[in-house]
Amino acid sequence: MERSVKRSMWTHTAQRSRRARRPYPVRTVITRSQGNTSCFQRLPAEVFHMILDRLSGWLFKRCTLLLPTEDRLTLISSTFSQMPCFKLEECTAAGCLGFYGYGVFLKTMISGWGEVEWHRVFNFLCSFTNLLPKIKMAVTGTPGVSCSLELQLRLFCRQVLLDPLDWLDPWPGKDTLFWLTRILKPWPMVLQARLLFILYGPLMPDGTLAWQGIVEREMSQGALWQMARVIVLLYSNLDHLTDWTTDTMQTILEELIVFPEVWHMENVARLFVLCGDTVCYSFLANKAHNGQLLEVSRLIVHIILVCEKNGYSMNMVVRMFHQVCQGLDTSERFAFIQRLEDMFSEVTMELIEIVTAGNHHEDMGPFQTLRSLLRSSAHFHAKFLHMFLQNE
Repeated sequence: MERSVKRSMWTHTAQRSRRARRPYPVRTVITRSQGNTSCFQRLPAEVFHMILDRLSGWLFKRCTLLLPTEDRLTLISSTFSQMPCFKLEECTAAGCLGFYGYGVFLKTMISGWGEVEWHRVFNFLCSFTNLLPKIKMAVTGTPGVSCSLELQLRLFCRQVLLDPLDWLDPWPGKDTLFWLTRILKPWPMVLQARLLFILYGPLMPDGTLAWQGIVEREMSQGALWQMARVIVLLYSNLDHLTDWTTDTMQTILEELIVFPEVWHMENVARLFVLCGDTVCYSFLANKAHNGQLLEVSRLIVHIILVCEKNGYSMNMVVRMFHQVCQGLDTSERFAFIQRLEDMFSEVTMELIEIVTAGNHHEDMGPFQTLRSLLRSSAHFHAKFLHMFLQNE
């Protein structure tokens, strides 16, 4: 009798608990445009994020703790090879979260591993995805022709390897540096420059790489910011990198800003302003030392213009110009100063010709640029004279 009463009480409590429990709201992750299908298309968001963000990486890591790295990677390969969303050019979904999930899983699993194991992971990824031949096809082909492959490589490399896992700390660190150098190392410097553009270059509104946009029109700071910060990452770690030196980075930058054609000069200047004093001075001083004073003068004029347009202090440009001058002998200094003044006049005349030939009612851009150039020239010279008088 007592057992019957207890069973009755337990059943009543369970039924009441089931009645009181509210069903979880069903939200779905739409990862493809209509007409396509994806492994994750109708997966409830709660389940998707639990699997990718919390459960799968840590669970796999604990379950395979005693296995050697090679066996762990084999298990991953056997599982992931069955899912097109985890493979390059297998999933054509718009906005598919497969690569993101892959990255969360992989970074969680290898957290705390040594560099030797990371090398094994990279070799595994190259074999599993056929990564290097696909990169070769993208960097040696005509820019923009294989736009789908370019974007797939960008998404895979960024979301699986390069982008930090913690979105609250988006600045690239040592993990990003390791994977980036592994991705770049197999290629000559000219192809490294093209690969950097594929990975971090600005995008057009339709999502394709701005190969022609970077040449034909002025890009915003935001469009060039990612590329600038990864250049800074490489420059700031040259002491720890065996395959990259200051001269290597100089060559890569020179290749970058002329491909597929010479960039719009304001884009070149804005990239160097975003890179900061160290990168900018290193680049300019190297070219000045090699006698390329005309190119240095044109770039400095446009850096001055960009600083005026984007509200940066002119002190940085004046200080950098002074440092470049200090690396030249007396006769070269005067020649450099004269070339800079001549370049101000030349760029001003170029803009005047554009303004007078254009329709001011439809496009005020050249006129606004001319105004900014004149103001920037005045501000630069005022700061330069002030520095000169202080040193007297």
